[in-house]
Amino acid sequence: MKRILTRRLPAALACAVGVLAGSVRAEPAPIKIGAVVSATGPASFLGDPEQKTLQLYVDKLNAEGGVLGRKLALTLYDDASDANKANAFVRRLIMQDEVDLIVGGSTTGSTMAMVPQAQSAKIPFVSLAAASVIVEPVKPWVFKMPHSDRMAAAKVLEDMKKNGLTRMALLSDTGGFGKSGRTETLKLAQSMGVEVVDDQQYGERDTDMTPQLTRIKSSSAQAVFVFGTGQAPAIIARNYRQLAMKLPLYTSHGQASMEFVRLSGEAAEGIRMPSPALQVARSLPADDPQREVSVNYAEAFEGRYKVEVSTFGGYAHDGLLMVADAIRRAGGADRAKLRQALEDTKGFVGVSGIYTMTPEDHMGLDISAFRMVEVRKGAFQALP
Repeated sequence: MKRILTRRLPAALACAVGVLAGSVRAEPAPIKIGAVVSATGPASFLGDPEQKTLQLYVDKLNAEGGVLGRKLALTLYDDASDANKANAFVRRLIMQDEVDLIVGGSTTGSTMAMVPQAQSAKIPFVSLAAASVIVEPVKPWVFKMPHSDRMAAAKVLEDMKKNGLTRMALLSDTGGFGKSGRTETLKLAQSMGVEVVDDQQYGERDTDMTPQLTRIKSSSAQAVFVFGTGQAPAIIARNYRQLAMKLPLYTSHGQASMEFVRLSGEAAEGIRMPSPALQVARSLPADDPQREVSVNYAEAFEGRYKVEVSTFGGYAHDGLLMVADAIRRAGGADRAKLRQALEDTKGFVGVSGIYTMTPEDHMGLDISAFRMVEVRKGAFQALP
């Protein structure tokens, strides 16, 4: 009996190994998504909700069976708001992690540090940063989700004109987003009939903008427009209140977040800014095409993390789900086919707008994707 068992054991083992090997072969390779965000550092209120959102929706898609039956594998790095680190991490994603595509770049600086390598490697790159320079001129492998600085400037200037404000002071940061926003605002102001009577700048890490605001206070400006991101605009709001300035205060879409309201405290009251539909999702009419997707995202994010949803997380939501949609249409994660599918995106309803990409437009939004909002009693209210 022992001899028989001994003779049959190799055959049984071979059978078991064959079954296991078949099981391994039956599991398709995951689609590798690389991400670099500013989860810590001065730009953390951009990167932290982006990181949370990517993790949330990778888990959600995998729980639903993945994309085309393939699970998503997320490799995410925190650049700590440092463009040099972003550059190093994107190299690692491409050379070592061998990802199929890249999502991220919380700031314009980090994104622009990543762009050359994504272009050289011919890997689809979906940026979560806003400056027009990211996609203008069009770069074949680079797309972006946020509204452009030009659109934000146009929306703000439009609201100023609507309220009879034709002289403004501009206060912008010296980072990539602020520089680009300043350039676009100055060009648009001239064409839209708004005079910039004072043009001030500040450093992204500055902790007191009282000198700039004091000069603005003594100017002939009828309104002030702050173009920046990170925590500095909240400091400006508090400095503004300390100086008892009464001029209408506008910010860019970089402040469309409850984190900005919290950081500013009572000083946020009355500040106006352009915002995606997400911040006012629950007050949208039932037939608004963005209402359902925005409310669903808000409920999923807030249910998991117990903090308010963020515009910046919304860009990550739209970027990841647009990528998933493109993978389905491309029939897989072949880089060239995926790039083409992203460029062919039409009528994709996100929380940040309804996207239609073209070979000439790798952002896919127009000014209608913005809603003008005002902070009232610690919350965002849509303006007519």
